[in-house]
Amino acid sequence: MQHSFTEENYLKIIHTLSGKDGLEVSTSAIAESTATKAASVTDMLKKLAEKGFIHYKRYQGVTLTPMGENLALKVIRKHRLWEAFLVDKLGFGWDEVHEIAEELEHISSDLLVERLDAYLNYPRFDPHGDPIPDAKGNMPEPGYVMLSELKKGQKATLTGVLDHSQAFLQYLDSADLNLGTGLEVLDINAYDHSYLLQIDNGKNCFVSSQVARHLLVQP
Repeated sequence: MQHSFTEENYLKIIHTLSGKDGLEVSTSAIAESTATKAASVTDMLKKLAEKGFIHYKRYQGVTLTPMGENLALKVIRKHRLWEAFLVDKLGFGWDEVHEIAEELEHISSDLLVERLDAYLNYPRFDPHGDPIPDAKGNMPEPGYVMLSELKKGQKATLTGVLDHSQAFLQYLDSADLNLGTGLEVLDINAYDHSYLLQIDNGKNCFVSSQVARHLLVQP
């Protein structure tokens, strides 16, 4: 079935917003995520429903059909594989690849994607720590928690980020907080819940409670 880049983007966004439990997603949440007027979102949702990609009733939440879920996972798989390729093989920074991967994710060749996966030696996670679906749509379990869930004295390894914005990733680079970095919680400020960390290069750094909620770690 033919589908547009915009339709693929909508399905990917619905998948992300619905979470691992497949919760219903509101039109307003999709409009906010796409920076699109609600009326335009409604028109697109009607098209997606007519093609069998989503379950949609006006004024009710949206969920993906099995066909929509399958396509969303294919797009996510391509996006994350391309990010891995750009960082691991072409030397891009993890703060530079999102927009490029947004374009590359719409290449339709399944053969290219499978050869890309093999060339990269079947990575399970992308450069931001997000799990990469396999060819059957199975997502590896990351097994991490937010840094904000750690207690004083706990040690962990930085394994992912929830904020992929360029500004946030550049901030992490400046603080030497990269994927694979080991850290220990030296103190948690009682007033603003900021974290004093010691990282594995021996340096200490402070991160705000907001930053701590956007860092994923494996204790």
